[in-house]
Amino acid sequence: MIIVLKQGVSKEEEEQVRSILREEGCLIREMSTGDETVIGAVGEVSRDIRVFEQLPGVAKVMPVSQPYKLVSREMHPEDTVVQIGDVELGGPRIVVIAGPCAIENREQAMTIAREVKSAGAVLFRGGAFKPRTSPYSFQGLGEEGLKILAQVREETGLRIATEMTSPNQVDLMIKYVDVVQIGARNMQNFELLRSAGRIGKPVLLKRGLSATIEEWLMSAEYILSEGNEQVILCERGIRTFEPYTRNTLDLSAIPIIKNLTHLPVVIDPSHATGLREKVSPMARAAIAAGADGLMIEVHHDPSKALSDGPQSLYPEQFGQLMRDLYVIAPVVGKQLDFGYLDKATAAPILPSSRIGSQRRAVFAGEMQAFAHKAAMQFFGSGINIDSVSSFRTVYKEVKEGNSDFGVIPLENSLTGSIHENYDLLLEYDVRIVGEITLRIVHALIGHPETKFEDIKRVISHPQALEQCRDFLENQQGWELVAARDTATAVRRVKEEGNPGDVAIAAREAADLFELSILKEGIETNARNYTRFAVIAAHALDNGPKKKSSLVYATSNKPGSLFDTLKIFSENGINLVKLESRPIHGKPWEYMFYVDLEADLESDELQGVMEELSENAEFLKILGCY
Repeated sequence: MIIVLKQGVSKEEEEQVRSILREEGCLIREMSTGDETVIGAVGEVSRDIRVFEQLPGVAKVMPVSQPYKLVSREMHPEDTVVQIGDVELGGPRIVVIAGPCAIENREQAMTIAREVKSAGAVLFRGGAFKPRTSPYSFQGLGEEGLKILAQVREETGLRIATEMTSPNQVDLMIKYVDVVQIGARNMQNFELLRSAGRIGKPVLLKRGLSATIEEWLMSAEYILSEGNEQVILCERGIRTFEPYTRNTLDLSAIPIIKNLTHLPVVIDPSHATGLREKVSPMARAAIAAGADGLMIEVHHDPSKALSDGPQSLYPEQFGQLMRDLYVIAPVVGKQLDFGYLDKATAAPILPSSRIGSQRRAVFAGEMQAFAHKAAMQFFGSGINIDSVSSFRTVYKEVKEGNSDFGVIPLENSLTGSIHENYDLLLEYDVRIVGEITLRIVHALIGHPETKFEDIKRVISHPQALEQCRDFLENQQGWELVAARDTATAVRRVKEEGNPGDVAIAAREAADLFELSILKEGIETNARNYTRFAVIAAHALDNGPKKKSSLVYATSNKPGSLFDTLKIFSENGINLVKLESRPIHGKPWEYMFYVDLEADLESDELQGVMEELSENAEFLKILGCY
């Protein structure tokens, strides 16, 4: 059951509740629900629920209706994010676990690990112990395979996941492994589940071949009951009558699981389909359905694989799949981050006067504004993220060393560039060190009692108002009022309490200020994206760079701009953005902002930079990232 304590409850009253629960033999769990003190109790209780309701300091008592208690979202309303080294699984970034079905030798494991990491995988999978249907099939290398996995982690930085098949392997798992996998055939091996729970490492629990969702969640309950809440659920296909695939991938399980439990869910399309050509379509569908991650089998020579070669992707197929997922993820509010592991090490590398304190990033606006969401998706939870009053303040905080990073919007797919930030990039000596593209879904937010006919004023950032222009033009008599940012608009509606006022902002802002969503998806075009840049005072030495941003001016004579663009063309460099901005104080003279798919500061492109400098009157690299 769930016991909500009154505000201002005394320590003595709280301890009395806990003491009675301990007498009943209950497991006691703290629950995260904001400002309230909430106690979750698991176990058979002999006392009537009304006894607890009448205890001093108790506001209300709610029974948990599901047979699985610790796993239930009733007991734990917030999503669980599982921490695996620098990787967070269950947050806003898609996590891809990739590697061979079985570890065959060191060369095979290293070859595949380098391939999948270069394509964007952040965890490496590989079986050292292989439970097989036939006793004559390859059963894995055992501890020798675990040693190879440990070498993969040492050389590539990829944390490793592998299957545990017996409680006798506990010491080996503790010594070598980052994520303990419980395979489908062992989903209801309860002694194994308890052993995995006691290890204290993250556990990836695969659904059994014929298991119902409730049976699956009850198996997860065994792990959580041992005090380990770092559990990942993995749907890998269930056995049905269909002969055209190895198993049937139950994609409907994803939204069901998301509703029933707080645990993250990943999908294994390799085992679900058993056929290479079906893996990528099912992986794409899984992300669209809301999965937090994927487990993909990859092999550089599948025809010679000792296990599951027919379902293993070639490295080039895996690379193409990752590019597809990069496009799909923002549609469902997630990101597939090719530089995930590089970013995880970026903050400690950065030279800063703030060494010794936790790293900090700032954005302009309120919490739960779109810039805040972009910062959260880029950095995860490994950094403090704060709001400041303006774009200029973001630049000042970064330049003066008060913040390690700043997050600024540069352009929107519907309304174009945010010109103030382009001008500030030229004014301040900072560097672009990363970028993130966020899908922008606008909602009309107001008080619960507000009806459409009551609306008199719409408050939001001018960019948001412009992005929703078609919707707003179809309404009669609504006054449009500008705000500093979208979340500030929601705050104003909340604080002023006028039922005739509404705001346009993200769904998360409505939740933050406890207001209602009157209509969602009101942007003019569903393909509404904003590109955010991450700025720092210094360049980061955190891996290869794929893109460069620069600004330059040319002489005012025919063909001068063409001469610079020809340099990029002749060197095979793809130009992805070109925009002119007026030079302040020089009417009708312009700077050109350019984005290129190349690292212009690399040694091999120094000749390009020299040639560009010769043809430009002014040149500044804004960043390579």
